[in-house]
This record gives sequence, C-alpha cells and structure tokens, in this order.
Amino acid sequence: MAASGKGSLKRSKPNYIYSIVGVALVLLILGIMGWFFLNLNSVGNAFKEDIRMSAYLRTLNKDTIGQIQQFIASRPYAKNVTYVDKNSAKQIWNKENNEDWATILDVNPLPESIDFYAKADYVNADSLRRISAELMGAYGNQITDLQYPKSLVTNLNERASKIGLIFLVIAVALCVIVIFSIDNTIRLAMFSSRFLIKTMQMVGATRGFIARPLGLRAVVNGLISSLIAIMLLFGLIGWAENQFPQLKAIRDIKLTLVLSLGLIMLGVGISVFSTHRSVMKYLKMKLDDLY
Repeated sequence: MAASGKGSLKRSKPNYIYSIVGVALVLLILGIMGWFFLNLNSVGNAFKEDIRMSAYLRTLNKDTIGQIQQFIASRPYAKNVTYVDKNSAKQIWNKENNEDWATILDVNPLPESIDFYAKADYVNADSLRRISAELMGAYGNQITDLQYPKSLVTNLNERASKIGLIFLVIAVALCVIVIFSIDNTIRLAMFSSRFLIKTMQMVGATRGFIARPLGLRAVVNGLISSLIAIMLLFGLIGWAENQFPQLKAIRDIKLTLVLSLGLIMLGVGISVFSTHRSVMKYLKMKLDDLY
C-alpha cells in the first residue's frame, strides 16, 4: 500500500506542473485584458490631449503676442502653449501633409498662431466652445479664429464611451471564463490523486488532515502560477512600450500593482477553492465510483 501511495504521488507531480502552467497562461490572458481595461481611460486621455488647438493671430506685435500666450498658459485648460511663426507653421504643414508647396507659391499664406493642447477633461464640444468664446471675447481684435478638429472631438468622445462599454462586457465575460478554466484545470490535476485521498480516509485520516497539505499545495501552486503570469505580463508590457513609446506616457505603477495583486488573489483563491472542493468530492464518493 505504501508503494502504491508513492506511485500515486509520483504520478500526480506532472499534473501539478501542467496545472501551474495552464493556470499561469489563463491568468496571463486575464492580466492582458485587465491592463487594457485599467489603462483605457489613460489611453483615451492621451488621445484627447493630442488634439492641437490653434489661435490664429491678426496682430504682429510681439508684446501683444506674448500677452496672449501668457494669458492662454495661465488658463486651467491649457498645456504646452507655444508661439508658431510663419516659418514654423510652414514646416508643420509640410510635415503633416508630406509635401512642400514652396515650389508653387512664393509667399507663405499661413498665419502666425499660438498653439496649445487642452487637458483631457476639457476636450468635449461644450467646453471647447466655451474656451473659444473666452479667447475671442478677451482678444477678439488680435485673434482671427480658434481652430481645432471639431468632428474628431465629437467622434472621439462617442467612441470612447462605446469602447469602454465593450471592454467592460468583454472583461466580465473573460473573468467568468477564466474562473471556470482554472477550476477545471485544478480539478483535472486533483483527479490523479483521488485514490490517495480515499486511501488516507480508509486508514483513519480525518478530513482536515487530508485537506490541509493539499490546501497548502494549492496556495503554493497558485502563487507560482500568479508570479509566472505577472512576469510574462510585465515582459509583454515592456515589449509593447518599446514598440510604441506613447504607451510609456500612460504608465501607471499603482494600477499595475493593483492588477498584479488581483492576479495573485485570483490565482490563489480559485486554486484553494477548487482543490478543497475536489478533496471533499472524493472523500464523499464510494471507492467503486472512483474507477
């Protein structure tokens, strides 16, 4: 019987390895989705704050231009306020349109402007209209117009709301799938130990004595799976930031730590729950039903 018990333990070890790897991969998928979901708002804000606003100037008086620039920079909605002269405006136009019209036109028709970016909370149709009204009311004689992509602002806010809802539904569905996947993986790993569990019960071991070491093993396995998933997740995030440097601007260490803690709690919690349920199931079954 001792030899049989040792044989059962040896056969169970590979299943633990497969279980750890399987749970780690499932947690990694959940971690990737969680990272996208937690940073969705930051990504949206980054897109919003990348919309340039241009206050085109009528005046060429440097003192007046400096006064207007200082006024805009002092407002709570403005960031990265810069004065753009005619030559800089030409360079920006050529870069954005990938062509040079200097061979066609002898005169630079582009006006001077003060360009700035509005903070994310102000990038909506109503707030931008109020900003435009404020600037035109204060410097209507020196500013000819305030230009920004109005259609892009409207579409950006509408799509951000839809994308947020879609991600929420996907995240909830994925959580359910992950929980069932981890539960089935662990139950399959415990299946190979069913005879060992029953044998220990038949020789007089209590339920607590049988369940305690398996529960501790579940905690260790859950921690290992979670740590593997977290390391892979950090590796993927680092690779993504190298490929797309803009992602570094939305990096939030606190949210990443919260996500890591959530993966650990989920991995350990489901491992312990599934292991305990499987042990109780096999303890209640008759010996003949184990075959």
